[in-house]
Amino acid sequence: MRADRLLSILLLLQNRGKLTTNELAEELEVTGRTIHRDMDALSAAGIPIVAERGKSGGWRLLEQYRTNLTGLKANELKSLLISPSFQLLTDLGLTKDWQEARQKILASIPSTLQKNSHDIWNRVHVDTTAWRQSPEKIESFKILQQAIWDERKLQIKYERADGECIERVVSPFGLVAKGSTWYLIASANEKIRNYRASRIKFVSLTDELFSRPNDFDLTQYWNDSTKEFIKSLPKYEVDVEVSSSIVPRIKFTGRFVQIIKMDSPSDNGWIPAKLCFDTEQEASEFILGFGDQIKVIRPNSLKKSIYGMAKRIVDFYERED
Repeated sequence: MRADRLLSILLLLQNRGKLTTNELAEELEVTGRTIHRDMDALSAAGIPIVAERGKSGGWRLLEQYRTNLTGLKANELKSLLISPSFQLLTDLGLTKDWQEARQKILASIPSTLQKNSHDIWNRVHVDTTAWRQSPEKIESFKILQQAIWDERKLQIKYERADGECIERVVSPFGLVAKGSTWYLIASANEKIRNYRASRIKFVSLTDELFSRPNDFDLTQYWNDSTKEFIKSLPKYEVDVEVSSSIVPRIKFTGRFVQIIKMDSPSDNGWIPAKLCFDTEQEASEFILGFGDQIKVIRPNSLKKSIYGMAKRIVDFYERED
């Protein structure tokens, strides 16, 4: 176990350059004291590790030092060979590169593992597309990628959700795929924002360069941003009773409704449940679609809303006749 951890420390320092004791401890899920003991062990083994003190200090390897340890465990190999989303690779223009890299990995491992390796990607496949979702057309995707790698500012024309178009100069930090939808993470006026890539109507590279913040972590930023977005979403909770015959359909349509709680059937055969929607309008339309198979318990305002919608539908078709 300790030998694996020492190797992990060595590879982390080799791949990332410099890490603090706290960063290593968090990465390896051990205490800082354990990291210090491990560093002593590596130094005693002749590994040229340097400890830098101060605000920007940390542990690093001497320049030019590289380890030749490249052994892969079975699960590590699986993690590298599981097929990613081919749609996202295609969007990035990396499908061919990924296939070639996979072949190089296979060529570098012992022949005893190669037979199993060929079978790995035949057992797990990742598909990020929705069943009926049309792929978003992103005309400027190559320009976005170029600006991110070259650290060049972009002039963009962006269409907001309400249809208004804005123009601004942004510093692109990275791209994030949420399902099959791409977002550009960029800074403008010292504020980082998320831009849906398909809504970028025009983009051009500028000659102005920018410097990425040293402490910016794209994964951490996206996770924090997602949590804040979820918190800001409107919530409209309703108490209902549902017929057992439609429970599978309600669970299948989770995209439109969140099931907070569903109890066992009552004596009358109905199943008490608490559902959550974004708005009363959304709740009314959803529940009305199930006819007499969902009974609203509260709030009373929702009952009135559904009754009003149903009455307007009846009136509409009576006029048609």
